[in-house]
Amino acid sequence: MRINELANKMGLTVHTIRFYEKEGLLDSRHVQREENNYRNYTDEAIERLKLIKKFQNVGCSLIELKEVLQDKDENTRTNEERIEWISQKIAEIERMRNEYDQMLVTLNIMLEYRKSLDKPKKT
Repeated sequence: MRINELANKMGLTVHTIRFYEKEGLLDSRHVQREENNYRNYTDEAIERLKLIKKFQNVGCSLIELKEVLQDKDENTRTNEERIEWISQKIAEIERMRNEYDQMLVTLNIMLEYRKSLDKPKKT
C-alpha cells in the first residue's frame, strides 16, 4: 500500500511515517521500494505502527521506542528486565499523575478565588 493510504488508515501524517522510517522504527520488513522508487508498505507496517502508537500512549520517548522495538525484534532483554522497565514506567506515570493532581488543586483554588471576587458583597 502507498504511504497516503497507510497514513489515512493509521490516523498519522505522511511526514510522521517518513520520520519513523528515517529513525529506523520501520525497516525493510515494513517498507519496500518499487522500481519507480515509490514506497510500498506491507501489512506488517500496520502492526508495527499500532505497536508504536501503543507505546507512545504510555509515554515512551523516541529512544525508549527504539529500545522496545529492538527488543521485540531481537529478543535482547530478559523477562526480569522487561518487568523492571514496565515497573519503572508505572512509577513514572504515577509521579506524573501526582504532579497533575497538585496542578488541579492549585487551579481549583485559583478558580474559586476568582469566582469569589465576582460575588456581590452583602451589606
